[in-house]
Amino acid sequence: MFTKFLSRKKQDPENLSKVYIPSRREFLKIGGLATGGFLLGVNFQCSSPKGDPITFAPNAYLILDSDNQVTLIAHRSEMGTGIRTSLPMIIADELGADWAKVKIIQAEGDNEKYGDQNTDGSYSVRMFFEPMRQAGATARLMLISAAAGKWGVDPSECRTEKGQVIHSGGKKVDFGELIEELKNQEIPNPEDVKLKNLKDYKLIGKDVPIYDAKNIAIGKAVFGADVDIPGLKIAVIRRSPVIGAKVVLFSDEKALAVPGVSHVIKIDGQGIPTGLDKALEGVAVLADNTWAAMQGRKALEVEWDLGPNQNYSSAKQLEEMVKSTLTNGQIRREKGDFSSAQRKATTVLERSFVAPYYAHATMEPPVAIANWKADFCEIWAPTQHPQWARTAVATALGMPEEQVRVNVTLLGGGFGRKSKPDFIVEAALLSKAAQAPVRVQWTREDDIHHDFYHSLSAQRIKVTLDSEGKFSGWNHHTVFPAIGATGNPDELHPSDGELGLGCIDFPFEVPNIRIETHESKAHTRIGWLRSVSNIHHSFAVNGMLDEVAEARGMDPVDMLLDLLGEDRNISFEEEIKGTFGNYGEPIEKFPWNTGRLKNVIRRVAQEANWKELLAQGKNVGFAAHKSFLTYVACIVEVDKDANGELLIPNVHYVVDCGVPVNTDRIRSQFEGGAQFATSLATTSAISFENGQVQQNNFDGYQVIRMSQSPKKIHVHIIESTEKPTGVGEPPVPPFIPALCNAVYKMTGKRIYELPFKI
Repeated sequence: MFTKFLSRKKQDPENLSKVYIPSRREFLKIGGLATGGFLLGVNFQCSSPKGDPITFAPNAYLILDSDNQVTLIAHRSEMGTGIRTSLPMIIADELGADWAKVKIIQAEGDNEKYGDQNTDGSYSVRMFFEPMRQAGATARLMLISAAAGKWGVDPSECRTEKGQVIHSGGKKVDFGELIEELKNQEIPNPEDVKLKNLKDYKLIGKDVPIYDAKNIAIGKAVFGADVDIPGLKIAVIRRSPVIGAKVVLFSDEKALAVPGVSHVIKIDGQGIPTGLDKALEGVAVLADNTWAAMQGRKALEVEWDLGPNQNYSSAKQLEEMVKSTLTNGQIRREKGDFSSAQRKATTVLERSFVAPYYAHATMEPPVAIANWKADFCEIWAPTQHPQWARTAVATALGMPEEQVRVNVTLLGGGFGRKSKPDFIVEAALLSKAAQAPVRVQWTREDDIHHDFYHSLSAQRIKVTLDSEGKFSGWNHHTVFPAIGATGNPDELHPSDGELGLGCIDFPFEVPNIRIETHESKAHTRIGWLRSVSNIHHSFAVNGMLDEVAEARGMDPVDMLLDLLGEDRNISFEEEIKGTFGNYGEPIEKFPWNTGRLKNVIRRVAQEANWKELLAQGKNVGFAAHKSFLTYVACIVEVDKDANGELLIPNVHYVVDCGVPVNTDRIRSQFEGGAQFATSLATTSAISFENGQVQQNNFDGYQVIRMSQSPKKIHVHIIESTEKPTGVGEPPVPPFIPALCNAVYKMTGKRIYELPFKI
């Protein structure tokens, strides 16, 4: 249907966007979004996460109703980041719509209609800022042309504001009153579409509450488990306790004897490698309600072949990883001659840093609903990546993607976990087997035991100082099972992409740099978690830099400003042995600029009164890090309560994310990021013994309680006209080392292992 729309206007790859006006008949096919009005569809050209051009055909719609309501279709997933608000408000602001009359509808998962819908990697606003502006500006030009024609005036004398076209002479007309005129409008040439100046925006750069806030507060918002359809069966699954385990045999007699249990169905897992989008081996119990399904699962009798990972110990692997960093590794970046710097050094500092597995532990565990029919399967799920879910379901069921529909609900947290569609595939397989609609419900224990974990890691950093006390060499060893190993067990070294997250992109002017990796095998499912390997790399790099500053007798803020040197753009390309991904963007478009990092460092020191706090003897720590193309500096203050427990009275962030689209959401992401990072640093850890996760629920895998959370989180946003960049993940990497450096000031003990206790 939508490809037919596109064929009506030839697509020009040189243009950022194209628009088309569907016929009345085509409009009514869209699915009851409106009973009348004018619809504007937009087909975008913009960069993909890999930097390659992609045609989005189409990925946004404006529906102008006769009651003057503007309906926008959000094609990204909402998990608390506010993206369902931020992207539509860009269109609305450029359009001149009345935000109070904007309605937002969630798009289903469909690549042909909407282009990339993967709400992950902190790139939604970065990718769609310009195309969304272009969409709104195109519609604005058409509205102005329609009104000017109706009034017989020059279009240059008109503007749009709060859902009206306004003439300089005082005439006004609501958007909804121009529908008939709009239907006769010619599509404007892209070169005739002029974007507003940033200073003229009414929404962009301001605090705009999330669109869904009221419905969430009153319990009206629809999350995954809220979906209910007639005849729905509830399924819980006894999954393989060890990655690679297989069911030898099982008895369903006792499970089927539980009142309400209707089916017991075996799911054939892929084994090793598990992949990122396949169901795990298991036995599912389907029932009329959740309690019956859970009791039926308890009654199951299952015998397992635990496979090659049954003796796996994460503690033992971590010991081996630390030992490996004492040997020569695979060189991934080299500048100068570190060996020579080491021979000539007057002082050598050498430290090891370790971090555990982490689980996503979203407040809403995975859940998905599937309704399979012979020629169609409909899905409802809190998914970050509906298109991948669609593809994975189609592959699992052996049916064309066109016969799979994925409806996206709100997400009760994501952090990268819900971009993997394994739980959605489970629902689809069970619905087909049971010939009934099925909701697969993961419990908290399921979630903790069967996650795609952030990998455990070991690092060793050696720093050399010359006879004058100058920083002469940096040697960084890093080892952790790669995400790619989840699909390819032969992938034993971190990928270039993972190293580009805070390791090989070491930006400081040190004359001799060597960065090395070591082999490490994956024994569980590894995935990406909020800020990915920036977590452990920033922990080690910023912790080591603080220690170097102390050894040199320097203020750590002053030392970093000095090490960054002159304001300049850096690419690392001549020194890196592989490729520098730059978060999927060309380095020319989003350069690594030392001046912007220096700016946030200076600003955070000013906002937190860094020098004064030090003079007062306050326990404060500092760190700075660039991730997802965003520059962040952080200062954390710590203390102890009457019982000797850690207190975090103040946190100061300064963030340069380019144009700050929705300042309310930026602050919210950094406030939440500080809480998230505090858990990773102080309470959260996953461990394996005999191949099995040792934690079960939040009693074992702890997240911080209210008393442990930072009390005041001050978020200072740099005003900028640079291209907007990510804010969901950048709060985490600098916070952890800043916290650790502050705790060192208080206790006199450096922190080299996460999580830590004081």
